[in-house]
Amino acid sequence: MPTTLTMVVDQMVAPVPGGIGRYTEEMTKALILTAPRNCQVEGIVSSLPPEKIADVETRLPGLAELHKTTLARRELSAAWQLGLVAGYGDGMVHSPTLLAPLVRHNRAYDRKQTVVTIHDTLAWTHPKSLTPTSVSFTKSMAKRAKKHADAIVVPTHAVAEQLAEIIDFGDRVRVIPGAVGSGLQLTSDAEWRAGNLELPDEYILTFGTLDPRRGLLSLISGLGATDAPDLPVLVIGPDSWGDLTLASVADEAGLPEGRVRSLGFLSDADLAVVLDRATVFVYPSIREGFGLPLVEALSFGTPVVHSDDPALVEVAGGAGLVVERGGKKGYPERLAEAIAQVLDDSDLRSRLSVAGSDRARAFSWRDSAERVWQLHADL
Repeated sequence: MPTTLTMVVDQMVAPVPGGIGRYTEEMTKALILTAPRNCQVEGIVSSLPPEKIADVETRLPGLAELHKTTLARRELSAAWQLGLVAGYGDGMVHSPTLLAPLVRHNRAYDRKQTVVTIHDTLAWTHPKSLTPTSVSFTKSMAKRAKKHADAIVVPTHAVAEQLAEIIDFGDRVRVIPGAVGSGLQLTSDAEWRAGNLELPDEYILTFGTLDPRRGLLSLISGLGATDAPDLPVLVIGPDSWGDLTLASVADEAGLPEGRVRSLGFLSDADLAVVLDRATVFVYPSIREGFGLPLVEALSFGTPVVHSDDPALVEVAGGAGLVVERGGKKGYPERLAEAIAQVLDDSDLRSRLSVAGSDRARAFSWRDSAERVWQLHADL
């Protein structure tokens, strides 16, 4: 019989899959493609209608089998927090999140191993960036992981160091990064898409929400200075966060109406066009676990300006222009100065473009999947 690695793929069908849903799909596809001889990948998902089960199976070609639990997502989460796994913790189990059948076991005798993934430490450091339910779930399952997980995957050494200050996982932490999605490519209708999105000839591109942790408030504030660059600002993300809107924040910063515009959430084909044509990509986030949008921008050779958050510095690897956060005071001005530096120096833009394309090649789903297979083999 083949050796089976079972992936918990439920994040793919979460109400808001988000970046972790994309991570789950890409990692699972890569694990299928890189499966060693006599190994296969199966999946676990919560109770879903037949059409959603079929959709998951279609998106994961080569999946040996998809196991549907008897519980819906919310009930499954509650059960697994209590350690009620109903037989789903057998064999090699890998979860791209903390949603996992974590129970007491002995790898040598039970032939069980469970690996979970912790993408960031926001539940502890920036709980207001998450829902109370998400914070509670993360902390609860992290405690179970400390007791029962055989290994914990994190995307960066920065997260590993931050996590070590919160929970002592000993030597069980492994750093395995993500990568750019396989579908993020320019298509033959790129020109039409650019017109449909009403992209300016030149623009500053950024990503995120108005959650203070994302740094967009500082970016917009900095661009309101009289000597700041005056290019349009396009935001990949929603137009509002709580009571804040991009229009109100821009107005407060003294920016003219329409200068800052939300693009919402984009398809891969549209996102590729927006990234490819941006004059500069700015990632001002105060705290990240990995920063996939930064890698996506680098992959298109778009000059990148980013904060000195440890995870972003690690991921960019010197391919972007780093801006010191240094608290709130001075950060908006420093962001605007860095953007102006890139816009005013064609040689710098060229160097950042070449360095970015080169750095992005350091991340691949194949490499990450092979490291996951090796991790389970080592266990």
